[in-house]
Amino acid sequence: MFERLRDILARFEEITRLLSDPAVLSDAKQLQELGRERAALEDMVAVYRRYLEVEAALSDARAMASESDAEMRELGREEESRLDGERLELEEQLKIALLPRDPADERNVIVEIRAGTGGEEAALFAGDLFKMYQRYAERQRWQTEIIDTAEVGNGGYREIVFEVHGKGAYSRLKFESGVHRVQRVPETEAQGRIHTSTATVAVLPEVDEVDVDINWNDVRIDIFHSGGAGGQNVNKVATAIRMTHMPTGIVVQCQDERSQGKNRAKAEAVLRARIYELERAKAAALQAGNRKAQVGSGDRSEKIRTYNFPQDRVTDHRVNLTLHSMPRILDGEIDNLIDAVAVAEQAEALAAV
Repeated sequence: MFERLRDILARFEEITRLLSDPAVLSDAKQLQELGRERAALEDMVAVYRRYLEVEAALSDARAMASESDAEMRELGREEESRLDGERLELEEQLKIALLPRDPADERNVIVEIRAGTGGEEAALFAGDLFKMYQRYAERQRWQTEIIDTAEVGNGGYREIVFEVHGKGAYSRLKFESGVHRVQRVPETEAQGRIHTSTATVAVLPEVDEVDVDINWNDVRIDIFHSGGAGGQNVNKVATAIRMTHMPTGIVVQCQDERSQGKNRAKAEAVLRARIYELERAKAAALQAGNRKAQVGSGDRSEKIRTYNFPQDRVTDHRVNLTLHSMPRILDGEIDNLIDAVAVAEQAEALAAV
């Protein structure tokens, strides 16, 4: 483990030197790749450097604990005990840091929420989930930007697609992929009966052009007028974009911008992300022999969480965790839910190692 850490520290210091090299500074692609690699190593290197500091201090404390002076020996033993505890904690952190990382973890994400079974109530729940992620992003100081929507009124959506820009966005939000189920009494329900509805969430890492090679001869592009409520706000120029990738059948569209160029750029970003995710899923299935992870595959057909309004509880089925205070959770306080799944995934990965 420590041999690997020494190599990582040497690579980090090499990258730091390269990033001040004029030849690298003039090469945008290399600069971006090195910057991304350095950012991925930064936290691990900080922990390892602290570990080395603790090791050195521990050596001094042991020497002090063997002094002839009784008071110095006592101080040395106390310091040795404290530092030994910190060293063990740092070792655990380093073990986790050395686990194979998802190369997409530091990327921005594209989130797609679609109403499932339940009609209007499912669409309203999709709207609730969008607000929850929007508030979570605000708490993380991330930025959100809507790409495409299909509204049904009253704050509901048949579908909403949006971007989240922020450091480590994918590393956190990737655990939200799957089917979310809600149990509550709809406002239109006179008998007070509880209805069950679902919404599907897909979280895709945003990718650069260099990550996905798209043959644009295989993409059919349709341009049409954006939908709207009518009146002065309806765009009289065809600016909405629909792209169909013929080899995979993937269809994306964007109509929220008034500029055809902006809609096209956003649609391209979503298309790249979906093709990239499709290839990642194929590679992961091949590598894992189609074995699902204990905490879930992240597949959008898998039920991951239930939001029960009458009982004021949210249950994550992947880790059997139940939390209360629905208003706070829907206001974006979902770190505890995400942390539980992330820790379970780490534990499984450590056990496999």
